[in-house]
Amino acid sequence: MDDLIDDEGAATPGNAPEFSVSEISGAVKRTVEGAFSHVRVRGEIGRLSLPRSGHIYLDLKDDRSVLAGVIWKGVATRMAHRPEEGMEVIATGRITTFPGQSKYQLVIDDIRPAGVGALMAMLEKRKAALAAEGLFDDARKKPLPFLPEVIGVVTSPSGAVIRDILHRLRDRFPRKVLIWPVAVQGEKCAPEVANAIRGFNALTPGGAVPSPDLLIVARGGGSLEDLWGFNEEAVVRAAAESDIPLISAVGHETDTTLIDYASDYRAPTPTGAAEKAVPVRMDMLNWVRQQDGILTRAVTGGLQARRQRLTDLGRALPRSDTLLDAARQRLDLLALRLDPALKGRTQEARAGLDRLSARLDPSLDRAVASKRLALGQRAAGLSAGRLSSLIRQGARDLAGLSARLDPARLAARTAQMDDRFRAATQRLSQVANATLHQRLERLRALDRMRQTLGYTETLRRGYAVVRAGQGVVTTKADAAGHGALEVEFADGRLGVTPTGAVARPAPKARPKKPDPDTGGQGTLL
Repeated sequence: MDDLIDDEGAATPGNAPEFSVSEISGAVKRTVEGAFSHVRVRGEIGRLSLPRSGHIYLDLKDDRSVLAGVIWKGVATRMAHRPEEGMEVIATGRITTFPGQSKYQLVIDDIRPAGVGALMAMLEKRKAALAAEGLFDDARKKPLPFLPEVIGVVTSPSGAVIRDILHRLRDRFPRKVLIWPVAVQGEKCAPEVANAIRGFNALTPGGAVPSPDLLIVARGGGSLEDLWGFNEEAVVRAAAESDIPLISAVGHETDTTLIDYASDYRAPTPTGAAEKAVPVRMDMLNWVRQQDGILTRAVTGGLQARRQRLTDLGRALPRSDTLLDAARQRLDLLALRLDPALKGRTQEARAGLDRLSARLDPSLDRAVASKRLALGQRAAGLSAGRLSSLIRQGARDLAGLSARLDPARLAARTAQMDDRFRAATQRLSQVANATLHQRLERLRALDRMRQTLGYTETLRRGYAVVRAGQGVVTTKADAAGHGALEVEFADGRLGVTPTGAVARPAPKARPKKPDPDTGGQGTLL
């Protein structure tokens, strides 16, 4: 026996060693850490705590037991997958003890979802939570611009994705492209993509680096783990908050990530994103030509119809000489009836006078005879004068009627038709001039756009093209391998040697199409 019993029944110390609490805790700690220095534990995350210190405290549980775990801040910032409550994971680390509470715990160095099923469950849970916030609502989506001036692309600068996008843009409608290089998988993917989207939105319009009118977030196909960075909450929120319309083109047509739901348009492939971003230039030119032909035919047909209408109205107007025929005929009839009427009236007056003279006293015969003679002379004189006066009066009336008829009716009707013709002609001229002016301005704008898209405009901004023979030199090593180089500036070409001496200018070569790898534009890289 280690302890002895005295006479009173109390235990007395024997030869067993005594340990302090700290010594026992340290011994247990060394024993546990020595036996479980590296373990992998599979379980479900039960209790998850995220204090402000940056450490992560959690419980791993199964149907019978619970194991406390901790992820220190330095490890938490490097994790590819953030732990979530209810997710089944495989944690790797070491078992240690916590003397302050007499318990043991797992210090986790790496934690991963337990298979694709766990990732899908976590993805569905995150999708439901973000959808409940309204980040995927159609009301938040913005329309894409018809023809953006500048397109921002968020992707890897060394992959085939950016080459496919640039090639497709060059074939359809060349545009200025800004590339923001990011990692498209791994731990850095999510923060770099989110920062790129927010960085493009922070650019000031009209600054040294122009603000894009459209964003494309693109990546090639891959597994669920490879595309997981585009399922992170930070990327989804950045896409939903973007003021610039955004096209997501992550993976192949069958791949779906959460950024697809938050973007304004989902393209099945990066090439499809480029096709959605810009229209086909030749289709637009053909449409403009068709509209110009329709307008020309409409204006020409309108003028011909109005000219025919004016001709028809002119045929309905009578000739000026026919307007006076009826008046002349009436005047001739009145002149023929005037002379017989005057003679008949004179004879009637003379017969009446004779009857009255027969009834008078014979003593008055001489006075009557003299009076008759005077009256006869007077009547004869009055007859000739009256006839002449009436003839002159008729001539004046005829002249007056003729003068009044010509300007009053013919001139008025002619002036009215002239005014209507001039008004119609003026309106047609205004419409034709306005339409032609508008078409001319459109053509000038298209010509200015053509000049702006050419690489000569890039040369005027301070760039230069280095050629060797019939090709373009893009690297220092390639330039060193040629004996003479030719540098093209905005105002001409200059021959140089790799050592810096000026060479004789080479003969002027025929203009060459832009290099298909660069699209005729600079890069920000």
